[in-house]
Amino acid sequence: MLDSKETTQTAQPQASRRKFLTGAAAGTAGAAIAGFPMISVAQSPIVLKMQGAWGAKDIFNEMAEEYVKRVNEMAGGRLRIDYLVAGSVVKPFEVMDATSKGVIDAAHGVAVYWYGKSKVASMFGSGPITGCDANQNLAWIHKEGMPFYNELMQKLNLDVVGFFAMPMPTQPLGWFKKPIKSAAELKGFKYRTVGLAADLMQEMGMKVTQLPGGEIVPAMERGVIDAFEFNNPTSDRRFGAQDVAKNYMMGSYHQAMEFFEILFNKKKYNALPKDLQAILAYAAEAASTSNYATAMDNYSRDLAELKSKEKVNVIRTPQSVFDAQIKAWDKIVAKLTAEDPFFKKVWESQLAWGKRVGYYNFFNNADYKAAYEHIHGKLGF
Repeated sequence: MLDSKETTQTAQPQASRRKFLTGAAAGTAGAAIAGFPMISVAQSPIVLKMQGAWGAKDIFNEMAEEYVKRVNEMAGGRLRIDYLVAGSVVKPFEVMDATSKGVIDAAHGVAVYWYGKSKVASMFGSGPITGCDANQNLAWIHKEGMPFYNELMQKLNLDVVGFFAMPMPTQPLGWFKKPIKSAAELKGFKYRTVGLAADLMQEMGMKVTQLPGGEIVPAMERGVIDAFEFNNPTSDRRFGAQDVAKNYMMGSYHQAMEFFEILFNKKKYNALPKDLQAILAYAAEAASTSNYATAMDNYSRDLAELKSKEKVNVIRTPQSVFDAQIKAWDKIVAKLTAEDPFFKKVWESQLAWGKRVGYYNFFNNADYKAAYEHIHGKLGF
C-alpha cells in the first residue's frame, strides 16, 4: 500500500501523461484536418433574366450576348445572366417598364425606345447634334452625363440602374424606293424612325411612324410606311430591307450618335454584392469595345454585299439634307429648352462638352478620307 506522498507523486506523472496524450491526439486530429483538402460547398448562382429589344436575327442580339458572356465569365459561377430575344416576355418598346417593375430582371435596348416618357431620354440616344460623334458623346455620358441620367430615372420613378455601351456609327438616312436628291423631296414621305429623330423628321415635313425593327418590313409591304431607317447595313439586310426597297441613302444627322442602354432592376442590382455590381458595370465597358469590333467587321461586309449581291443602289445622302437637318435641330432644341428646364440643363452640358471636345477633335484629326482615297481610289462623292 502506498502512502499519501507516494500516491501524490505517482498521480502527477499519470495526469501529465494523460494531458500530453489528449493534447497530442488533438494536435494530430488538427494536423489531419489542416492537411485535408478543403471541400467547397457549391452554391447556386444568382440568375438574372435579361430580355433584349431585338428581333431573333438581329446582330444586336449577338452584341448583347457579348455583354452577357463577359459578365458570366467574370462572375465565376456566382452570377449568371440568361438572355432572351425580343418578345420572349414583353414587346421591344416595353423593356424599360418591365425592368423597372421587376417583370424581367434586366434589359438590353436603347433609350429612344422609351422617350415618350421624357424627350430627355434622346439625349442619351439620338441627338440633337453638338459637333461630337458617338465615341465622343459616350465619353460625355461617362464623364458628365450619368448624374443627369440618374436624376431622370428619379423624376420618372423608374426603378432601374443603367449602363451605356457601343458608340454606334452614324445611322443611314435609310431605304427609299427612289433616290433622294434634295431635302425638299422628303416632304410627305411616310417614314419610320424613333426617339427625338421622329421630331426632327416631322419638322422636315415627313409623316413619322415609330416601330421596332421586326415590324418595319411588314409595314413597308402594307404601305403603312414608304421609307424607313433602322440602324446599320447588317441589321437592315438581315430583316430584309433590300427586298422592299433598293435605294440605300448613307449618312444623316437624325441619329448620328446612339448607344445601347443596359438596364437592371434597381432592387435586384442593389441586393448584389459590390464586386458583382462592379462586374455588371465594367462588363459594359468591355462589351463596348467588342461590340464596335463586331460592328466594323459586319457592317462593312454587309454594305459591300448589299451592293454586289443584292444590287442595292448605295448613295451618299445629299448635302442639302444634312443642311436642312441642322436647321431643324435648331428649332427643336429652342422649343424643348424653353419648355423643359431639365432638358435645358442636360443640353447645356452636352453643348459645352461638344464645343471643347469637338475643337480638339477637328484641329487634331488626320484627314482619313484623303488617306483612303490615296490608297484605295476616289470614293465618288
